[in-house]
Amino acid sequence: MPIRFPFPARLALAFGAFLAVAAPSMAQQNIEKLKKFKVATTDLNIPVVAQSGRNADAIRDNLKRVKLPPGFSIDLFAVVPDARHMAVAPSTNMLFVGTRKTAVWAVTDRNSDGVADEVKSFAPSLNFSVPNGVCWTPNGFLIVAEHNRILNFPAAEFFYEGPDVAVIEVVGKGKLIPPEEESFNHGARTCRIGPDGMLYVTLGQPFNVPPRDKLELYKTWGIGGIVRMNAFDGSDREVFATGIRNSVGMAFNPKDGSLWFTDNQTDGMGDDIPNGEINRATGPGQFFGYPWKQGETRITESEYDKDPLPDNITDPQVLTVAHAADLGLSFYTGNMFPEKYRGGIFSAQHGSWNRTEPVGARVLFTSLKEDGTADQTEVFAEGWLDENGIYRGRPVDVAVMKDGSLLISDDFAGAIYRVTYTAP
Repeated sequence: MPIRFPFPARLALAFGAFLAVAAPSMAQQNIEKLKKFKVATTDLNIPVVAQSGRNADAIRDNLKRVKLPPGFSIDLFAVVPDARHMAVAPSTNMLFVGTRKTAVWAVTDRNSDGVADEVKSFAPSLNFSVPNGVCWTPNGFLIVAEHNRILNFPAAEFFYEGPDVAVIEVVGKGKLIPPEEESFNHGARTCRIGPDGMLYVTLGQPFNVPPRDKLELYKTWGIGGIVRMNAFDGSDREVFATGIRNSVGMAFNPKDGSLWFTDNQTDGMGDDIPNGEINRATGPGQFFGYPWKQGETRITESEYDKDPLPDNITDPQVLTVAHAADLGLSFYTGNMFPEKYRGGIFSAQHGSWNRTEPVGARVLFTSLKEDGTADQTEVFAEGWLDENGIYRGRPVDVAVMKDGSLLISDDFAGAIYRVTYTAP
């Protein structure tokens, strides 16, 4: 016997079905309008995120636990829900922040006092899907790398006040990776513009360990690797690096142009293996070992450890503690911090989820040798993982502000912190 709903319920179901069909269509209509500089919405009001009150006070209180080297201090820069990767604006005192949800945030310090005054959605008339990766072209175009699309926004820092923003579709929906390879796992992209002017994008593979029958497809698309392309139309796409499990952070060394990136570990192999990685790519075509090897560990799933080890592996520059989830990294290009830190790498550890004793939730610093390779890695900031093993925050990304201060994003607390230095 069929189930019969009362009229209001039938109406609600019908309306829900309409929305399920109409939402993608309306989103596509919006982007087509914005590409032609047309109005996509008549509502010019964008709600802002509260920057004061109980939540902000509690976040500041938690920061009292964070330990830094002498002379450094940390404070709340902005309350930003789900804050992930950051792109500091080239010309104004603001930044754009990606998320693993549906929002990109515009964060503005209007009075230049080192604390954000306003946080609101960027281009809310668009329908973003995991817009984790944000980065800038040298001439001020904001790139947003989603799970399976890449958008480019001309002069975003000057035209973010309204809901409609000019947009260029670099890679259309469903064309960054095959749609059938989309997954809720490892879908957060990161992006950077290289010294060659090309757009570089990390593409995590969606498995804990990829099955053998996927390897050729993934190599072709650059899944489990890094791809590069024209930043404005997606042309000249090529696979830049392979043998990477899931990189969620990369940065170019301004001194020699090499590309450094983190790589997340295979789960389920034990507390202490495999090590996390920070890698260095000195040119295209390098292979970083996965899925045969990660850190110093052979991968046993699908019996990859029974295969001869490929002889063309580029080894990591830095081995970090297992399962700390190394994510965003940035070269320190400022002048505020002592000489020791200039030209080195700050990197964020999100913190473990599948370890008997949790580790991570901190920021590391790696110094470099004269030849451009890694020297020593040390803890720079820690304390978000408390004495009871409870996370008070989970750092995701680091970014250098124009004044030389360091920003740290935290998607657990929903915040961005600012680290400054004053000589003792």
